[in-house]
Order: sequence, then C-alpha cells, then structure tokens
Amino acid sequence: MAPHLSLLLLIFSRLSGTQAGGYGVSTVSKVSVKTGNYITIPCRYDQRYIQYVKYWCQGDYWNSCSDLVRTDQPKISGTVSISDDVTRRIFSVNMTDLQPEDSGYYWCAVETAGRDQNAYLHLSVTTGTPELYVDQQEVSGVEGGSVTVRCYYSNTVVKKWLWCKMGIYYVPLVGRYSGILDGTSVKSQQTIDHNNRHILTVTLNGLNMGDTGWYWCSRGDLQMPVHITVNQLTTTQSTTPASTTTPTPSSTFIISTVNQLTTTQTDTIINPAVSSSTSQAPVNNTQHVAQGWERTLFYLPKTVNAVLFILCNVIAVVKFRATRL
Repeated sequence: MAPHLSLLLLIFSRLSGTQAGGYGVSTVSKVSVKTGNYITIPCRYDQRYIQYVKYWCQGDYWNSCSDLVRTDQPKISGTVSISDDVTRRIFSVNMTDLQPEDSGYYWCAVETAGRDQNAYLHLSVTTGTPELYVDQQEVSGVEGGSVTVRCYYSNTVVKKWLWCKMGIYYVPLVGRYSGILDGTSVKSQQTIDHNNRHILTVTLNGLNMGDTGWYWCSRGDLQMPVHITVNQLTTTQSTTPASTTTPTPSSTFIISTVNQLTTTQTDTIINPAVSSSTSQAPVNNTQHVAQGWERTLFYLPKTVNAVLFILCNVIAVVKFRATRL
C-alpha cells in the first residue's frame, strides 16, 4: 500500500472518533500527570444518553480501543474506576498509581444502538514535573463563600491561560482578570516563581449550589480538570474565605499587562464572562451562540470523515487503474 494512502487511512481511523468531544460526548484533550499520582477525567454527555452504558477504553485508534471499565459491570477494575452522575450528565474515570507505560490515548464512550458516541484524549505520565498541574484536583467551599484554585505551568513557552467550566463556558485570562462566569464572580492573577513556573490563581466568589461541577485550567493544548463542590452553609460555618499563603515579593512577580477585558474583546469570545449587572436576556443570547457552536462541532468531524473517505477511494481507484496498465 502506498505510504500516502496508509497515512490517509490512519487519519481516517482516528477521525472516526472525536478529539475533545463532539455533540454527544466531550472531555479534555491532553493531560499530564507525575508517576505514582492519580487523575480523574470527567466525560460530559448529551441528555439523550442518560440511561445508556458509559465506558472507558484505551487505544491509539477507536477501532482498536480496549474497554477498561464500564458502568454496567463492576465499576472498579484494578487501578481504574468509573462513576456516573446522571444529574449533571457527567461520568468520571479515576486512574490511580499511574506509570509511564499508562501514557497514551484514552476514550470516553457511550454505548448506543447505532454508532457509539466517543471522545478521545491523550494522557502523558512523566517521571519529572508535569507541564500543567494543580495543588488539588478536588476543592470545596460553602454557599456565599469562595474557593481558590492554583494551576502551575512548568514550560517557559508563553501561551494564553483559559479557565473553563465543563460545557463550553470559558474565560481567556490575561494578566489580572475580574469578571463573571456562568453567573459567578471570577478573579485571577498570574505570577512567576523563582523556579520559573507560571502560576494561575483563580478565585470564585459568592458561590452558589449551581457552581458545583467540573472546571479546568488550560494552557495551550494542555488541560487539568478540577472538581469544585459547593456545600450548604450551616450555622457553624462562616462565609469568610479560608486564608491562603501569599507568595513573597522576592519569589514571585505579578503579570498585569491587562487589567480587564474590554467590551470589544468580550464580543469575540464564545460565552464570555460578562458584567455582574448584565440582564438575563444577553445570557440567554449567549447560550444560543453556545448551542450554535455545539452544532458546528457535531457536523464538522462528520464532514471531514466524508471528505477523507472520498479521497481514500479516489486514490485506491487511481492506483488500481495504474496497476492494470
């Protein structure tokens, strides 16, 4: 088989799945973990698949993917476990004691009567410091209070930070930022420590129960998921944020090139952070824009698959005729 035809077939095989997610299933696209640590991967699915079986499999290509754990079987297999939150339509996969040989492509999948819905991601397990990591992958707060997440990026290549809420809500963070994400106040700042690590500190204020869910910080093509749990305020709890250690001026400095996104900038962002005084109507309009993007992401892989399929057939016919001659 000609090299170019083999390459096209390999591309077509990978594209029969969906990176990061299509209309049915979505997840992160690339994560990095240190040897011996654990990672929890959230997989979001469409409402149509609430009652369907979800599973997690490993393989470079969808047609060679091997199931590791499923929701219709014992939900723990070795160091891998799976759980399904049908209320939020997210199933989560936890992998513990990760080793370098665990690096590779994994797939979030939903078993259907037709073609299974899927989304793939790449997991890199390193003996050194991961390129992107967080202090804790699970944090909690109380209603009316706040939570703080710190994301660390060890690569010196300058790339834009993103803070995302699972779905399609995201905020591009440049320098210091203050705004609204899905109705909750978000503030952030970027620092660089003496080890030349880029640190993104994100604080969510005025928490409500709806803020419970999966988020992630993103730097370039890397993401690190973080689960935030908001608990109901009891009489023994206070909404005063927990104290945190502030880096000393000698070890870090703050990047403050941009204080806040302007109106013009936010007009170009999908579901951007908006002012706290924004009315409900613009929020609804943003949701319509988001749905439009979901539809675009749903049809784009199918279109690419169809084009590549046609190209493969054309090349095969040409080669066959050339052989006959």
